Amino acid sequence: MSGAGSSAGARGRWGWRRGRVLAGVTVLVAGLLAFPSAVPDTAGRPGSLLETFLPWLGLVVPVLLGLAVLRRSLTALVALLLPVGAWLGGFGGLLLSEGGPAYDLVVVQHNVSDENTDPAGTARALTEPDPGLVAVEELTAGALPAYAAAFGARYPHHGVVGTVGLWSKYPLTGVRVVDIRPEGIGPEWNRGLRADVRLPGGETVAVYVAHLPSVRIRPATGFASGWRDESARLLGAAIAEERRGRVILLGDLNGTVDDRGLDPVREQMSPPGRGFAFSWPASFPVARIDQVLAREATVTEVWSLPATGSDHLPVAARIRL
Repeated sequence: MSGAGSSAGARGRWGWRRGRVLAGVTVLVAGLLAFPSAVPDTAGRPGSLLETFLPWLGLVVPVLLGLAVLRRSLTALVALLLPVGAWLGGFGGLLLSEGGPAYDLVVVQHNVSDENTDPAGTARALTEPDPGLVAVEELTAGALPAYAAAFGARYPHHGVVGTVGLWSKYPLTGVRVVDIRPEGIGPEWNRGLRADVRLPGGETVAVYVAHLPSVRIRPATGFASGWRDESARLLGAAIAEERRGRVILLGDLNGTVDDRGLDPVREQMSPPGRGFAFSWPASFPVARIDQVLAREATVTEVWSLPATGSDHLPVAARIRL
């Protein structure tokens, strides 16, 4: 009886020697959170896939905590400090509130969907935050009049190139196409726009609107992002050649700011300081692939707007110049 009781007591006590494999898994999760670039983008681009959903890797921590408690493992419990710290270091700042930092401009970015059956209602929804600029993608020729009418006199200045458009309260000049076509796509494919916007204080900023090619996740090929990555390189080159220092980029980039495929753009532009603003898919958003980035300006906050007739959620942002 005493031997059985001693054995049961030992099993009930916490210890350092048990749960070492669990602790190793915990350290691995921490490594992936802190150094996702260590995962190579070989066939199937597993590195980009990990980076796309990187914030969600934090959901593994409660599972590991439960297993550590179940195993009564002090080693695994202490090891949990590593992934918690890595997640907070990478994403904790997006949760912080600074009590409404000063900003100079509100913008809205939205892939409106070429299958949207209520363009007028969508346009009205995009004006709810009273933005100075509204960028849209998947704009069709048939829906253009409805958007133009709904934006109306509040946004008298606009430019459209192919399937992307920019509506503005402020004067636009120099609207032109930005060629971000991957090799093999015909000249009718136009998804890049650049314009000069003269703001109320008299400063002129360069505004880019872009819609990069879609990516696909397939069991046979993995994360197929070749065209997206090529288009990102072209967009990055265009921004690098931009003569104006202050640049705002609005677009459906079909990738998160953590995805290395967007590095040619991301290396030149600053991401939002606060907010996750997951935008896709609208039914259950798991990633923000609709972006507001800036050069020589600060995107202080980004947030999602209510759903429209699109499969994306609109994204609004405050920018400090």
